[in-house]
Amino acid sequence: MTKLPVTRRCRWCGRPIEVPPGPGRPREFCKASCRQADYVARQRSAESGISDAELIVTRAALDDLRDRLYVLEAAVQDVERDIDAAAGEQDLRDALAWLLEAARPLVASNLT
Repeated sequence: MTKLPVTRRCRWCGRPIEVPPGPGRPREFCKASCRQADYVARQRSAESGISDAELIVTRAALDDLRDRLYVLEAAVQDVERDIDAAAGEQDLRDALAWLLEAARPLVASNLT
């Protein structure tokens, strides 16, 4: 029986990382630039006196995230209402497509 590779997430960007079984330390970052960005962030947090549990985010990035979450929240509410009124399979497919369309920008922003 072969062991399947374990999937983890990059400590910096959150992308999935396939960690093959075997000896050695498991990967924590998907690429060298993520490892470097994490190192720089730790250095800057030490300089500014904030802990690993705290995060500094620009107001624009926070506002953008809130906007995307609002769109997703509205889509969930729409889909819940549409499911209750669904007449058939096509209505359910359309509702799911709308939910996925609203969720994709949020997911894509997490991968960049």
